[in-house]
Amino acid sequence: MSKPRDERQKDLFRPALDQIIDLGHPLVRLAQEIDWGFLEQRFASVCEAGPGQPPLPARLIAGLFIVKHMHSLSDEALCARWLENPYYQYFCGEPAFRHELPFDRSSMSRWRARLGEENLAALLQESLWVAHKTGALETKDLERVTLDTTVQPKAIAHPTDARLMYRAIEKLVGLARSEGVVLRQSYLRVAKRAAIMVGRYTHAHQFKRARRKLKFLRTRLGRLIRDIARKIDGDGALEAIFVPLLSRATKVRQQDQRQRGRKVYALHAPEVECIAKGKARTPYEFGCKVSVATPVTSPKGGQFVLHAKALHGNPYDGHTLGPVVAGLEALTGIETRRIHVDRGYRGHNHPHKFRVWISGQVRRVTASIRREMRRRAAVEPVIGHLKAEHRMERNYLKGPEGDRINAVLAAAGYNFALLLRWLAMILRALISALPRTIPAAQVI
Repeated sequence: MSKPRDERQKDLFRPALDQIIDLGHPLVRLAQEIDWGFLEQRFASVCEAGPGQPPLPARLIAGLFIVKHMHSLSDEALCARWLENPYYQYFCGEPAFRHELPFDRSSMSRWRARLGEENLAALLQESLWVAHKTGALETKDLERVTLDTTVQPKAIAHPTDARLMYRAIEKLVGLARSEGVVLRQSYLRVAKRAAIMVGRYTHAHQFKRARRKLKFLRTRLGRLIRDIARKIDGDGALEAIFVPLLSRATKVRQQDQRQRGRKVYALHAPEVECIAKGKARTPYEFGCKVSVATPVTSPKGGQFVLHAKALHGNPYDGHTLGPVVAGLEALTGIETRRIHVDRGYRGHNHPHKFRVWISGQVRRVTASIRREMRRRAAVEPVIGHLKAEHRMERNYLKGPEGDRINAVLAAAGYNFALLLRWLAMILRALISALPRTIPAAQVI
């Protein structure tokens, strides 16, 4: 295994970062509490010996992912702030202040793809360990949990038939031009005009004219698909390039608004699903389901996220309970004693059915269980914070693996943000507990 490169040599003419920053800052204290050796051990599994430049230090990569999702930053914004903020650099393991980036922005994309969900879950696991070590979370908080599902929307435009067919024409023409396939006609100009008119006619409630333009788009897309299929027939290299896009374009052309089963809602993200959540503002959301688990009690440091898992295929909530609880127990190492869920989990597949408490069910309960059942809805504001402040509202990562990675990183960023506030609160309590002495110069 190749050793991670470390070019961060101490400069004799520059002071160390720990000499110019406040060592009582919550981010500095959080960096001292994290077991970076554990993260380095987990991340080292993807570093293989071979030619080329050694990988970046594990602390730098882990620190970047934590800071990014703690403060809801894009990769570009994170790189810009990292250069300006000495606390970010100290958190990522830099001994002295740097005026240039030791990595490229695209390194974060490559490391996300290289590590995957399984290794990045170590960040979530480490956040829970730090919370337990600092007293923000107790062992009993891991035994009684509440679960719920939400939708993690994908970064796609709202799918309409006109938009999808025009985008299919546009992508097919662009790919044909890049591969040197000469088309009989591209239909780009007339297709763009037709897609615009569909929206205008629909807005004016002229639905017959809108359907006529949709038929025009569908006909031109079919002509383009058949033309490309004739030109690449027998060429194995071109068929390998065109077949994925041609199959998605064919589905877009054939699918109907009221058909049942899987549809294509985005050509660049065919894994996107339409999920109905029953909200008045957004009755349908396009993305994937995410299961979120939190303590049903109220821990000292706040409602930490104990487990987050992206679920593809739009499964029924009750059918996800067994695997999700098994993953939660594997992550925390604690067996769950009571699980509180809403009515969407009726008919669940958890093996211990008497450990699951569903809202509104008629069972004889104790006073403590009744209090826990009233706190089941405490998971809802946690989901709101994950979406609004930690990049789960709109997922920009590619593919199904990107959905799973974003869910785990959002949960880890949320937990570390809670830990920052918890450490700041402890520091304020310690300062207020110090005896207040009057300087001798002020004594008359």
